[in-house]
Amino acid sequence: MTRVARDEEPGRLWELARLFLRLGATAFGGPAAHVAMMHDEVVSRRKWLTEQRFLDLVGATNLIPGPNSTEMAIHVGLIRAGWPGLIVAGASFIVPAMLIVLGLAWAYVRFGSTPTAEALLYGIAPVVIAIVVRALAKLGRTAIKGSPLLLAVGVAALASYVAGLNELMLLFGAGLLVFLVRAAAWLRTGRTYSIVPLFVGSVLLAAVAERAPVDLWRLFLQFLKFGAVVYGSGYVLFAFLRGDLVDRLDWLTEQQLVDALAIGQLTPGPVFTTATFIGYLLGGTSGALLATLGIFLPGFAFVALLQPLVRRMRRSAWAGDLLDGVNIGAVGLMAGVTWQLGRQAIVDLPTALLAFAAMVILFRFSINSGWLVLAGAALGVVVTFVR
Repeated sequence: MTRVARDEEPGRLWELARLFLRLGATAFGGPAAHVAMMHDEVVSRRKWLTEQRFLDLVGATNLIPGPNSTEMAIHVGLIRAGWPGLIVAGASFIVPAMLIVLGLAWAYVRFGSTPTAEALLYGIAPVVIAIVVRALAKLGRTAIKGSPLLLAVGVAALASYVAGLNELMLLFGAGLLVFLVRAAAWLRTGRTYSIVPLFVGSVLLAAVAERAPVDLWRLFLQFLKFGAVVYGSGYVLFAFLRGDLVDRLDWLTEQQLVDALAIGQLTPGPVFTTATFIGYLLGGTSGALLATLGIFLPGFAFVALLQPLVRRMRRSAWAGDLLDGVNIGAVGLMAGVTWQLGRQAIVDLPTALLAFAAMVILFRFSINSGWLVLAGAALGVVVTFVR
């Protein structure tokens, strides 16, 4: 990490705050788009990082749970202005999106049952399913890497999710399976390496969250657990949300989860600010703030711990094998939750046609998904009030 002189730190903090407040308020399109915008700002325009350093950080964020684009902002802040920069950059990227989502959550609770709001969500939901399908296709190609082993593990992960296996066990089981199969191959060639248990604290946290007696405390712990164990992207988060908040705890309905996913797509900044929306539904403003804090807090801790190890982790064979397994397990989770949420969102011929049209547009053209969501909302209103 670059050392920052005391007289330089305030200026660098203001630079970070201005940049990431703007990105947090305007960065539509999901994690890949966010990372591309950060690359343009901190590598191409400002020269804060070299191409290689930026790529190293992108690779490192894929080795840890949490929202990748937010963790990239935290990494940049830590390198640019030390520990204060870590907090300023991360918070500046999160807060604008959190405030926007909080306002939408209030409107949803206040007006969500009105015909207009229902019409908006009627059109948004199938478009969101199309967006997730496109993300699933891209992530699937990247995660499989032409490997029959990874393809088989992905299919097994999908089947396990449909059969009801716990999402956390599924992800780490997939990672461990790929690691063990590849380790056996290494042993046959006379090479070996060791592994230590990963994220034991996250597993314990999951157990505590299931038993916490106080509602807001339990809400905080649930989202702290999500932030500590969710790999891949914001879309994988929805598999965890469905498993815990819809199926096991019965805190949300399927429709509320679909609506939360739609809000996450409609707003700029991290998709993980969906936690703000759900927290507000479950516990008002206090619930929104606690859920947001819980889901993002592990990312700050992981980045702080990871920064000194980035170069060594990039060259680590065992870390790469585990990551391959976790990633393909995450793709299997995404496929399962997409199917289940799709059945909730695509309910008739207009929604089926809207989902299909959105998919064609997404796969053929490079278009910001936020515009498609807005178009879906407008069409939802038209179809609802015309028929």
